Amino acid sequence: MKKFLAMLGIIVVLLSFAFSKELTVYVYESLSWIEEGTIQKFEEMNDCEVKVVKLGDAGNVLTRLVLEKKNPRADVVIGLDQSLAAKAVGEDLLIPYKPKNIENVRDKALLFDPECYVIPYDYGAIAIIYDPEKIQDELESFEDLTKYKNSLIIQDPRASSTGQAFLLWTIAVYENEWKDFWERLMPAILTVSPGWSDSFAKFEIGEAPMMVSYATDSAYSQYYYGSSKYKVFIPKEGAYVQIEGAGIVKGTDNLVLAEKFIEFMLTEDFQKEIPLKQWMFPVIDVGLPEVYQYAVVPEKILTIPAQEISNNLERWLKEWEALLY
Repeated sequence: MKKFLAMLGIIVVLLSFAFSKELTVYVYESLSWIEEGTIQKFEEMNDCEVKVVKLGDAGNVLTRLVLEKKNPRADVVIGLDQSLAAKAVGEDLLIPYKPKNIENVRDKALLFDPECYVIPYDYGAIAIIYDPEKIQDELESFEDLTKYKNSLIIQDPRASSTGQAFLLWTIAVYENEWKDFWERLMPAILTVSPGWSDSFAKFEIGEAPMMVSYATDSAYSQYYYGSSKYKVFIPKEGAYVQIEGAGIVKGTDNLVLAEKFIEFMLTEDFQKEIPLKQWMFPVIDVGLPEVYQYAVVPEKILTIPAQEISNNLERWLKEWEALLY
């Protein structure tokens, strides 16, 4: 009888894990806004709990997934852009899932992963923002950045999705000669920060007059300061659009709930929060706040094919590291 009860107890414990109603979601730090009401809607809809784990920048999130590859602890990961998604798929960290409501995505060009390992939820152009009181010249091209010594804050492309997007942007512009441009750019770089949040904190207190950020920052400036305190500069060579997505972690014990979460991210409940909390564009039609009239819309878009990124990213990062350190 004792053996029967012990076995029954083990079965109950195993079943409790098998039908766990707690979903673990890995995000980068500045996505913490999803805990302020948005996640709660999903929890109420699905009678579950969502544990949000914040891990610095998107690069840090991917690094954690790689370290936990043999013993995954996350069910869903949010915040992988095109280059990080390619790396995650290459590392066999995700499983594909095509959500039932993927037709809600208004521009199919945003579906950068045809195999649906990563589903897009927002997008925006990378840009240079600057303080017009300190940079008074008219900026036109990438080469103009090289004229200002110790004036630019960038993010580390080995750890930051924004930093990686900026590196890819320069490769899209200069192609095989991108390292020559970086050699010219280095005197203008004041510091390389680990992520966007750290960069913006330094920029806001005036450590440097320019930083790598996003084209929606002029809308942000209008919203919070009531004026265009900072200006947005997209070089005439064209803009690089960063698309962020979410995926289901391979090895999840909560597959059904994870699938529901991916679908939730393409609903109005999630998407309507993006413009004023993430300061990116939503991927479905939810209407934009009036302040988005100040967001800079690029005239020319530059891209690098996902397969080319997947094949070359590690080499590009090593070459970048050799240049700067």
